[in-house]
Amino acid sequence: MIFEQAELHIKPNLEKDFLTAFNKAKFIIASMKGFINIDLLKCIEKENTYLLLVKWETLNDHEIGFRKSDQYQEWKQLLHHFYEPFPKVYHYESVLK
Repeated sequence: MIFEQAELHIKPNLEKDFLTAFNKAKFIIASMKGFINIDLLKCIEKENTYLLLVKWETLNDHEIGFRKSDQYQEWKQLLHHFYEPFPKVYHYESVLK
């Protein structure tokens, strides 16, 4: 299992619109092969900041299956214009056995 993590900095005064768009976009990503779970956390200390966490079965499910799909283009159109700066995405795997 792979954990995708991205810190999202939303442009000022756009949080409400971002959350509306995200609630549509979450169904797009949830329909993808290898998708397990998604969560969006609002930062308490930093205004307009969210943490996106997505669980995937494999790295390829995210990097190839989702990112190279037509569905990703819909996701991108819904969400990418809210970010400043554009988020860096990192992938993690558990080291605990």
